[in-house]
Amino acid sequence: MITSLSDIETARTTLRGICEVTPLDHSTTLSRLAGNEIFLKMENLQRTGSFKIRGAYTKLTSLDPAARAAGVIAASAGNHAQGVAYAARMLGIPCKIVMPAAASLSKVQATRGYGADVLLYGENFDAAFDRAQELQAQTGMTFIHAFDDPQVIAGQGTIGLELLEQLPDLDAIVAPIGGGGLISGIAIAAKSIRKDIRVYGVEAAGAACFRASLDQQVLTELPSVSTIADGIAVKRPGRLTWETVSTLIDDVITVEDEEIARAMVILLERCKMVSEGASAAAVAAVIAKRLPIADKKVAVVLSGGNIDVGLLSRIIEHGLVAAGRHVRFVTTLPDRPGALSGLVKTVAECGANIVSIEHHRLSQALVLGNVEVQLSLETRNQAHIDEVCAAFERCGYEYVVR
Repeated sequence: MITSLSDIETARTTLRGICEVTPLDHSTTLSRLAGNEIFLKMENLQRTGSFKIRGAYTKLTSLDPAARAAGVIAASAGNHAQGVAYAARMLGIPCKIVMPAAASLSKVQATRGYGADVLLYGENFDAAFDRAQELQAQTGMTFIHAFDDPQVIAGQGTIGLELLEQLPDLDAIVAPIGGGGLISGIAIAAKSIRKDIRVYGVEAAGAACFRASLDQQVLTELPSVSTIADGIAVKRPGRLTWETVSTLIDDVITVEDEEIARAMVILLERCKMVSEGASAAAVAAVIAKRLPIADKKVAVVLSGGNIDVGLLSRIIEHGLVAAGRHVRFVTTLPDRPGALSGLVKTVAECGANIVSIEHHRLSQALVLGNVEVQLSLETRNQAHIDEVCAAFERCGYEYVVR
């Protein structure tokens, strides 16, 4: 069964009063960086914190009474789990979710909070997925796939309808790609209404299964995936979503984790938006000017905002380093009074802010009579770091940047 515009319109009726029509907000900052007029579709403000409730609720309402009574089961590392659990609670359907043992504690607690029976199993999503399939065969529960399902795709496609209603003269839509359910639904809806509109998908370079499939011209499974954007860390496209992406999407772009981290920092600092790595990937692509368009009206889907606070802290730090906002120097000084003050004075004259200083005398690599000093600095950008480096060199300090 292939999802149609009619299916998506039916899903919108089903979701009325269940899901929010999320805002489409113009961003001056992102527009300046991207060279296009950028509008953010804020699915991070959706119920459960992501777009997943759209597809999950649409799928669950399609079940007959016997299937509802038997219950549903799904595998997920986070957002799909919460969407299915929330929808199941609203419809009074028993729900079991298998999540990787290392899944974010906040996402596990949220899923349980929506009433699901959560089983932690395996080291990664693939192990959790296999276990969920085994339990489905044993229990007769209905398996709710995260992306490769016509009703799920129809639910996600309601975002495409909203976008064209909110901004009818939109030129392009950019959305993250994991398994492809979101981009497939949006593309079917948008291109059924406006054949000239462009739709671009964005993958993390460490999990680019659609890019690999397009390059090989055949559905391709990656041997492994590695990215900070866990919401799009998928090894293999879905069968239905691959068919849609390969025929309707204008291009699939990849971004590096450093670019994703930088986009998360910009969204938080300049747009006051908390974004998980998956949705920040789409923003990373536009501000890196990877789109083959300029001076156009572009909607970027912020697919979700569910991120563990500890991980967010680490990613912010990573993003600051990538943007030249944080740097660590290691140097050696003579172990005598005044040596450290001279180094600190040099930093101060450059206008950098010292976050921390570590002073070590005990190291086999040190020459007797010297000390190692590690400086963590706040800087403005890479040019500012270069200015500090030049000052160190003028003063005769030998250093490394870490």
